[in-house]
Amino acid sequence: MKVLTIKQPYASLIRSGIKKYEFRVWKTNYRGDILIHAGKSVDKDALEEFKVYGLDYPLGCIIAKGRITDVIKVDDEFREVLKKENYLVYNHIINDKGFNGYAFKIENIEIVNPIYLNGQLGLWNYDLK
Repeated sequence: MKVLTIKQPYASLIRSGIKKYEFRVWKTNYRGDILIHAGKSVDKDALEEFKVYGLDYPLGCIIAKGRITDVIKVDDEFREVLKKENYLVYNHIINDKGFNGYAFKIENIEIVNPIYLNGQLGLWNYDLK
């Protein structure tokens, strides 16, 4: 199964259903099931910003399963969609006019028991037994 490693706190925001888009500078044609891997690195400023949600932030493990249903080019029109969706969660993309990457829409989130392993760059494969 495909896996995407995501820095904390963003991985936990996705697992909780608060964050529905993950942002990358690269595009993928892949649509389908995906495992969410919480990387070992942490955005400390974002942890402080999102403490209002009271989430836990495990590191170095697969924490959820979801489905990439769409990949959307981030432009000014899409930034308006993000403003309405959740300004707090997406403000770093909304306000970064220099970011011209893609939003991976992740839906159908299921929490899984943690599977501890090292992450990788890009989409990578893991045999979920």
